[in-house]
Order: sequence, then C-alpha cells, then structure tokens
Amino acid sequence: MKTFSPKPQDIEHKWYVVDADGAILGRLAARIAHVLRGKHKPIFAPHIDCGDFVVVLNADKVRLTGRKTDQKVYYHHSGYPGGFKVVPFERMLAKRPEFILRNAVRGMLPKNRLGRKMLKKLKVYLSDEHPHKAQRPEPLEL
Repeated sequence: MKTFSPKPQDIEHKWYVVDADGAILGRLAARIAHVLRGKHKPIFAPHIDCGDFVVVLNADKVRLTGRKTDQKVYYHHSGYPGGFKVVPFERMLAKRPEFILRNAVRGMLPKNRLGRKMLKKLKVYLSDEHPHKAQRPEPLEL
C-alpha cells in the first residue's frame, strides 16, 4: 500500500467569505490560517499549498478581549539608528485596519515561501462589498 501524496492538479481551491464584524481577532485569525493552509481537507499535505481562498469583510470591526485594546502594540524598525517604532493598537486600527488581521494570520502560517504563497490567498476588505462575486464564495463557519 502506498501513501497518497496530492499533486497540484488534484487540488481544488474553493472560495470562502467571512464577516469579521464583532469577531475576536485571535480566534478569527486562527480559523482563517487553518483554511488557508488546507488543514480542513482530507488530502492535506504540509509541503503543498492545498488551502482555499478567504475573503474577509468588515476587517475594521474586529475586537480584542480584556485590556488588550489598551496594551497591544505593533513594533517595527526602519533599519536606521533610532528607527524603532511603536504603534498602539488603537492608532493602527484607525490607520491600517486591514494590517491588523493580515499580520495576525501571517504569524500563524509557515515562515517560508509556501507561507507567503498562502497569504496571497487572503483578501481583506473594510466594507461589506468585495470584487470576488464571480468566484461565488461560500460563508465560512467560525
């Protein structure tokens, strides 16, 4: 008996849509990463991109639990001396709300070229409208 290994032509990529209005950021990101990776499919293989596309609507309406709204910060460095930047969650939510969800999902995917390919299948929008109606996305159960 041989172990089944899926080929790229065997994999069918479906489209899902999820409404992030009132959803908790970490739980939502974990479910999205699970679908992007393809772990919900019986033919999952860690070395092949067998995940599906995910369209997220109302990304600016995600919420955090506890006091994380006041305490959570995002760090980055410009590469120059004194270039360490700290941005609080509230300011990031007002300035770049789609970054918050994309960054949370990115941290849950593999840190290699396969993970970067999976992240390209995540589409984040701030309103109820999206340009992917032709793909007929199904609602994703959270």
